[in-house]
Amino acid sequence: MFRTVPMMRLQVLVLAQDERAVLSSLGQLGVVHLTHSNPGPDSAPLAPADYTEELAHWDHLRTRIKELRQSLEIPPLNKKLGSLEGFTANHAEKSLFDLEKQSKDLVAHRQHIIQRQKDLANLCEQILCYRGYDIPLDGLDQFSFLHFATGRMPVQNLEDLDKEVGENVVLLPLVKQNGQQPLLVITSSQDWPALEKKLYQSGFQQEFLPIVEGATVDRVSEEDEKEQAKLAAELEELEGKIKTMAEEFALPLAEVERSVETEYRLLTAIQSFPRTEAAVFISGWIPAEEVTTLEKHLGQITSGRYVLKVTPPDASTREQAPVLLKHSRLLRPFEMLISTYGLPDYHELEPTLFVALSYIVMFGIMFGDAGHGLVLAAAGLTALIAGQSKKLKDLGVLLLFAGFSSTIFGVVYGSYFGVETLKKYALWHDPLEGNPIQLMYGSIGVGIALISLGLVLNIINRFQRGDVIGGILDKFGLVGLLFYWGTLALLLHGATIQSWGLMSVSVILFFVVPIAGWSLKEPIQHLIRHRAGGQKEMDGGLASAIMESCVGAFEAILSYLANTISFVRLAAYAMSHAALLFAAFMVSAEVRDLPFVGGAFSLSIIILGNIIAIVLEGIIASVQALRLEYYEFFSKFFSGSGQPFAPFRLAADAKEYGKRV
Repeated sequence: MFRTVPMMRLQVLVLAQDERAVLSSLGQLGVVHLTHSNPGPDSAPLAPADYTEELAHWDHLRTRIKELRQSLEIPPLNKKLGSLEGFTANHAEKSLFDLEKQSKDLVAHRQHIIQRQKDLANLCEQILCYRGYDIPLDGLDQFSFLHFATGRMPVQNLEDLDKEVGENVVLLPLVKQNGQQPLLVITSSQDWPALEKKLYQSGFQQEFLPIVEGATVDRVSEEDEKEQAKLAAELEELEGKIKTMAEEFALPLAEVERSVETEYRLLTAIQSFPRTEAAVFISGWIPAEEVTTLEKHLGQITSGRYVLKVTPPDASTREQAPVLLKHSRLLRPFEMLISTYGLPDYHELEPTLFVALSYIVMFGIMFGDAGHGLVLAAAGLTALIAGQSKKLKDLGVLLLFAGFSSTIFGVVYGSYFGVETLKKYALWHDPLEGNPIQLMYGSIGVGIALISLGLVLNIINRFQRGDVIGGILDKFGLVGLLFYWGTLALLLHGATIQSWGLMSVSVILFFVVPIAGWSLKEPIQHLIRHRAGGQKEMDGGLASAIMESCVGAFEAILSYLANTISFVRLAAYAMSHAALLFAAFMVSAEVRDLPFVGGAFSLSIIILGNIIAIVLEGIIASVQALRLEYYEFFSKFFSGSGQPFAPFRLAADAKEYGKRV
């Protein structure tokens, strides 16, 4: 339960003639995480085969498939495809070419219509504000004595401009648009240069109307509208044909895509393995429980012509195996919370159970209302039953647990949708009533328990990987645990310890010893490294190690204080949740006596207040609980450096590990 799925290092030697068949089988099995191996005495002497040109070709086909799928808007096929037997790479390329040829004209015609619609829309927008004035589009500069100009300027500048121009100038304002004043300017040719200067000083931006021989703005607008209506009808008909074609192409394109993707992934994998003249060395990782299944497949495919070596990760060298988390449906949603931060190192304890318990407890403390909890639980149950995807079902489980926790704490607080008359049935009391210090102490108690658990997990992890010095002297090691619990003991029972005459001993044991241990950690490790003759060039010297340890000791003292106080937010957000409901009922009481609509208005405010509390406070509580997990709990023991287990699969429809029948 507290370990990731056990992995075994896999080394297989197969004949070159069986390589593709073996890799195809591994891709269909979906349980082997392939790794790249360099040629050498521990693998095979020759470098892997080079398929760079072939991969470029297949990648180009993948791009063409993607473009065809996008152009025809073909969704992924939601049914299992048949066998690939007989459907060769050449067949795939020929089929893709045929599909592209059949769709080429329709797609090009649609693109032409869409582009024409854009051009017409731009033209209409350009001349829209000039409609109704029957302005000719033969070219406004064709007159010898008059000069015409069209454009826009800020509305507020028009009045000042009108005062500055002379009598031989006509400024014809058109319909205003977005704070801009479209303008038709008429003046004599000889006065235009002076007028142009004043126009641009007033923010005038000249626009040039399109030139259409023998036409006017109104006529062009009418013709454009007719053409756009015709194009829309034509496009609708064309879209129907394309949709029909897309339905016909869905299956053959999916077969082509799978064939191309299979070949691409096979060649990519083949490039990872060194070889001899007659054999190939395949390496990777496999879950220990799947070794027997793998041996059976290899025997069937190669007729026994293979050599298989399976070994556990070398603990002495800290060999890093890929990490696979595998839990029941109840714990699986919390894997998502962990993987968002990172995966545990293969040799670390796996904290999913601790995260699940602590997360739902902290959420319930902050979101304690029985009514709201039942709403969340109902939403989670709906997602769990009706959800179509694995992620949606996992979200349903998460909401279900969060809802149950909120309901339990709601009973403790006596909060049922914030109804005041039900608070008397509380097992304790509402967060806003009584002494809030008690709630804060309880929140800090949760923090102490979670931080202490993190310290214990860190100590176990350190000792398991042979880091004895770190397990003892690390700021989150044994001396850190001694400092933390000792400080708490002095704060809670200082008077008793003083009466026993043990205060001096306690101060030395709980403060001096831990701080001395933290200060000595780096110097001790420095001396060990140098005695072993390692990392000389990277070591900053003994003085640097001492300085680093002193800074680390100071940082440790501050971090313990800050991390513990941080859990006060559990109480703060519990009171915030209760205060929001209290405010809703207070406003409701104020409007209840309004004539005619008072009762309905009052009820609406209560309902709206509860909805806001569920949505807003629910999001806040979930984020804050996650923050406490990441920064106050994970930071004590969790490296997040694990590499995910990524089994080799030939196609996207390959069965996921753990889902095989």
